[in-house]
Amino acid sequence: MLNNGNKTKPGTTISLVIVFTVCMVLTVIRWLDIFNADIYVINETVNSHITNFTLSLLLCTFIGYLLLSAGKKYISNAVIGILLIIANFIYELLLPVLNTRDVIDALYGLAVQRGAQIAVDEINAAGGINGTQIEFNFQDDEADAEKAVNAYNTLKDWGVQIMVGATTSDATISLEAETAADNVFQITPSGSSVDCVTSPNAYQVCFSDPNQGIASAQYIADNKLATKVAVIYDSSNSYSSGIYENFAKKAKEEGLDIVSTGAFTASNNTDFSVQLQDAKNNGAELVFLPVYYQQACIILKQASDMQYAPTFFGCDGLDGILGVDGFDKSLAEGVMLLTPFAADDMAQSTQDFVAKYEKAYGSTPSQFAADAYDAVYTVKAAAEAAEITGDMSASDICDALVEQMKTIEVDAITSKEGVPMKWDENGMVDKAPKAVIITDGAYKAM
Repeated sequence: MLNNGNKTKPGTTISLVIVFTVCMVLTVIRWLDIFNADIYVINETVNSHITNFTLSLLLCTFIGYLLLSAGKKYISNAVIGILLIIANFIYELLLPVLNTRDVIDALYGLAVQRGAQIAVDEINAAGGINGTQIEFNFQDDEADAEKAVNAYNTLKDWGVQIMVGATTSDATISLEAETAADNVFQITPSGSSVDCVTSPNAYQVCFSDPNQGIASAQYIADNKLATKVAVIYDSSNSYSSGIYENFAKKAKEEGLDIVSTGAFTASNNTDFSVQLQDAKNNGAELVFLPVYYQQACIILKQASDMQYAPTFFGCDGLDGILGVDGFDKSLAEGVMLLTPFAADDMAQSTQDFVAKYEKAYGSTPSQFAADAYDAVYTVKAAAEAAEITGDMSASDICDALVEQMKTIEVDAITSKEGVPMKWDENGMVDKAPKAVIITDGAYKAM
């Protein structure tokens, strides 16, 4: 078949054709979910990896056929297959972490789980809620709206009565539709979109996106941090765009001049040189960053590279930037952010929580951990006021808790000492924000 005159055996050719056909069939089935997301082969996890598997197998088949046709030994084809397996592992385990928001979401979710766990342990050690111990089941939704529903269904099968979640806005929004239909009480520690609380069973512990934008503009104006402001935000993300829209409105009311607005999306969030150059050219004294800290790390590095040193001001999405591996903390010197939690706050309740968190997990808690801690204690306060018991149905518990949420006030580590949290008729929290500045590689309350 080739120049050396070697030919493959008929059996080899037939087997390779069969493998090729199977790969093509699997590929077609895999891509049927473009038209119907409920079509899976075996299960969703296997389905999501079929493409890589089939492409690798096809490549191995093609190369193997050429090698065998050239008279090479079968072991050469086996070596190719092993190399492709290794390449798959590298792609699946490493590249998705580097090229998606998985790292951000994992860190946020882990902080929420840990903060909630500390609260659960404290409450159970003190006798539980109305004499009943809390059973805590944490499911990972991977910050995905569809997987959040799957996680909720798992919890329903387990017998969930109260939901503390989800962590991100998009996942919380999809979850709220399910809990509303089932009349299950839901309180999200960190889902900040206003769409997270459109149903009467849903509440927030974190500030809503509009409130963060409004409070940020107010703080910048009141403290005369700048008059010319630039904004860099993610137009594809509900958290970022929601804050930006309300910041822009409030900034105009306060006489702040937004001289540059730079948008980006999830598909182009690694190069901000154009946005930064526009801000610099227009004389922006402050750059407002309603983004997550992964993007902020890049923005701060690129601003430093181009010798642009305005004041950078962000919201709670920047909380955690100092914990990013490999990030030069000196780049964040002087960065300001509004957040509900400051780990160096001298309030005794805050210091007790920080000490327990650091002892248990070896790191300083972020506001996501603190919000989750407060969410669990909010459930406790409402449940004790309503005198609920563990044998009540989830629906009856929800009705009782919703009634108490109208009037309860909760002392919280995510609000100023002496200013308890309370909720409006829309489920949005009312509490006092805190401003922090990064100094010498640490958050300092302002």
